Amino acid sequence: MSSAPGNFIPNRAETLKVLRLMGTHRPLLMLTGADDGYGTRWTLDGQQVQPAIAQYLMAEGFLVETGRTEFGARRLNLSPKGNEFRDKGFAWWSSLGWLQRLKVMLLG
Repeated sequence: MSSAPGNFIPNRAETLKVLRLMGTHRPLLMLTGADDGYGTRWTLDGQQVQPAIAQYLMAEGFLVETGRTEFGARRLNLSPKGNEFRDKGFAWWSSLGWLQRLKVMLLG
């Protein structure tokens, strides 16, 4: 979760919050829109997840599809790579001081 150049993570604090809420068992639901991706929504426990965060997690291989709901939404759970990313994120967050955490929350 470092801010090294070329390692862009959208809204790091919010991304880490999504990973924490997902844990190992809660799926992110992808409600598909049009074929071009327009109108697609991602939810976690009924709350919308920012598209930039969901798309980043999918593009980096941190999520894996585990099936569909009865309404056709795709269930996305953390992959082994995603679990490792989450664990590294927790370690990174706990290494920060309160001022650094505040900067991350305010500035991304």
